[in-house]
Amino acid sequence: MLKKVFVSPDPGRSRLRFAARAVLGIGLAVVVCGLAGTSLVGAIIGGLAALLALFTVTDATVRGQAVTTALLPVAGLPVLTAAAALHDLPVARDLTFLAVVGAGVYARRWGPRGHSLGVFAFMTFFIAQFLHATTDRLPEMFAAVLLSVATAAAVRFGLWCYERRRPAPALPAPPAGTGLARITTRQAVQATAGAGFALVVGQLVSDDRWYWAVGATWWVFVNTTSRGETLVRGFRRVLGTVVGIGLGFLIAVPVAGSPVPTAVLAAACVFGIFYTAAVSYTWMMLCVTLLAELLYGLLGVLGPGLLALRIAETGVGALGAALAVLFVLPVTTHAVTDVWIQRALRCVHACTAEAAARLAGTEGADPAPRVAELEQLLGRVRMSVAPLVHPLSPMHGRRRRARRVLDLLDDCAREIRGLVAVAADPEASHDARLAAACWRVEAAVEALTGKGAAATAGPVRAGGTADVRAGGPRAAEPALAHLHDLERALAELAAPLRSPSGSRLAGA
Repeated sequence: MLKKVFVSPDPGRSRLRFAARAVLGIGLAVVVCGLAGTSLVGAIIGGLAALLALFTVTDATVRGQAVTTALLPVAGLPVLTAAAALHDLPVARDLTFLAVVGAGVYARRWGPRGHSLGVFAFMTFFIAQFLHATTDRLPEMFAAVLLSVATAAAVRFGLWCYERRRPAPALPAPPAGTGLARITTRQAVQATAGAGFALVVGQLVSDDRWYWAVGATWWVFVNTTSRGETLVRGFRRVLGTVVGIGLGFLIAVPVAGSPVPTAVLAAACVFGIFYTAAVSYTWMMLCVTLLAELLYGLLGVLGPGLLALRIAETGVGALGAALAVLFVLPVTTHAVTDVWIQRALRCVHACTAEAAARLAGTEGADPAPRVAELEQLLGRVRMSVAPLVHPLSPMHGRRRRARRVLDLLDDCAREIRGLVAVAADPEASHDARLAAACWRVEAAVEALTGKGAAATAGPVRAGGTADVRAGGPRAAEPALAHLHDLERALAELAAPLRSPSGSRLAGA
């Protein structure tokens, strides 16, 4: 776990900048709320609104991100009003919460913007339960949300808009074989069913903190597609929560709400949430749990009993998600894993072509965005095959092959990063052999992802293996050396990706 977080590649230091900007934006939002005269509750809801504005908005362009950020209050404030108005009407409140869950997940069919607005709407209702919001507090909460979102936007799009220099890559939609619309519809039904289970059982566990169980179910479904991904995410959520609770006894409980230590520790938790989110859900949940404990310390309700209750409610929520994905319109991992691996391989070729064009002096050729896209695609591959490489997986053969595929894809990414670094050198020049090497990379990718080939399901049906030169001495020229090593990795990928139809890599 430590290696995954602190040794994982961070091209362009994007994760570091993402986390540092979050600390700055959220800190300024809390300060602005304080200067505006809001209470502690107002400052907390403002800080959480800023966190969501900086964390959930993932549109491909800066302009798109700005539009989505501006729409967040439009999605959140009506939900906050409903939550406060229904505070003393449990049945209506619960049914409305479930409707928000279903609508929030269904909104993902409209891409990153729908996803962001759905998350913000859900979390607004959740925060209202967290802070026991009532209608008399609405003016202050409205002001805190609007001020915080505006402050976060000023930091993100004005003070520190690093995306403007290097646009964030847009991830492709989930596999067309199952269809984005079909997946989001199924997940909306699953999430609502799982949340319903969590709500009922969570209230049996605690009348005051039942919403923790619903929140756990919701976040298990975020950024997952198949039942395997959801089950692994649920396990990691429970693990991160348990470890975070353990740290809470050592860190949050002794602090006991002291303002200065709490502020410093909260800033560290925010940094951890943003820095680890892309590489380790367990670490992210650890940071989220510790941040929640610090906030409860500020509210004066933190204690051992509350921490134990959080573990129980998180377990209920994870169980609700597991039951839903297993028995309510299940989505298998096969097509999902297949398409992410194929798209990662095609991105390898695109990176190679851009780097070669840069070396050839082509104006405007820039492989950097492609490299960032490759990192995100590899993250999706890791998530989709996570059920197979998990230590508790009983399918040992598939686990070995899946790990081999991940290792070789990481090798490809490493060689791509090296090639791009060489291409960035103004002294580097184009070699005629680069064109031939790039053609061989293209042929290798086509052999692995050609029409009719299921990269994770069965034999490649692309007319045979490409003529990849996997043997021979390593080239002396840096660019050629990286290309030759990339060819070797692609050639070795053929074996684990080709498997008998009865033993598919991703058939769970």
